[in-house]
Amino acid sequence: MRLPGVASVLTALASSVLLLFLLAPVGAVVARGGWSGVASLAADTELRGALLLTALCATAATLIGVVLGTPVAWLLARTPFRGRALVAAALDLPLVIPHPVAGIALLLVLGRESVLGQGLGALGIRIVSSPLGIVLAMLFVSATLYVSAAREAFARVDRRFESVALTLGDTPLRAFRRVTLPLAGRGLLAAAVVMWARAVSEFGAIVVIAHSPRTIAVLSYDRFTTYGLGDALPVAAVLVLLALIPLAALRALRADRGEHAPGRRA
Repeated sequence: MRLPGVASVLTALASSVLLLFLLAPVGAVVARGGWSGVASLAADTELRGALLLTALCATAATLIGVVLGTPVAWLLARTPFRGRALVAAALDLPLVIPHPVAGIALLLVLGRESVLGQGLGALGIRIVSSPLGIVLAMLFVSATLYVSAAREAFARVDRRFESVALTLGDTPLRAFRRVTLPLAGRGLLAAAVVMWARAVSEFGAIVVIAHSPRTIAVLSYDRFTTYGLGDALPVAAVLVLLALIPLAALRALRADRGEHAPGRRA
């Protein structure tokens, strides 16, 4: 639909202002600290360690989120049951909780003074100030993004294909594995990418439950408060560049899906 001339100008102006506001700070970080951040990866062992820890913990949190969240997403997309809206709202709750508060909540449940924390401690499992605590904090703040996007992916699968599989003798589980999962696969992969990206950028919950070992977000904050902006810039730039990887992967997935969507031109 073609917009009237004035509306087009206002739309372009609003878009330009918003894009400038969003991109200028990020561009300034990359421009001032990008090269020094990449160069410091060779000599800064603490930065390399934080980068590796962040990537590994985000990957572990995403794998847990996929394993636990996929059945929940399918249930919410396909099975009407009493209380479904309440379950969906509860899953969305971490999105609206300030992340330091999320860290405090996790500390109350998993901290050394809690019943669960004491039980895990008796088994030799430490949550506070450990990589496991980082994984759980990342999982708490980002799993809901996976469930929400995966639910949409399942909802887009045409149920007639599943019905055909069932009429041909497949069990519901086999129909899910042979039909539903492949058709929703690209959407599930995109959901996992979004969750990983969110986990990488988490700071508030992690700094409460596991300030050390330091993820790259915590390291950038520590260097800013301890040494100032100059020392924090390379770390912040590396974090921005790391965040670009999943975003590029997500855009590639969506572009590929658009090229193969019915009715679209290649």
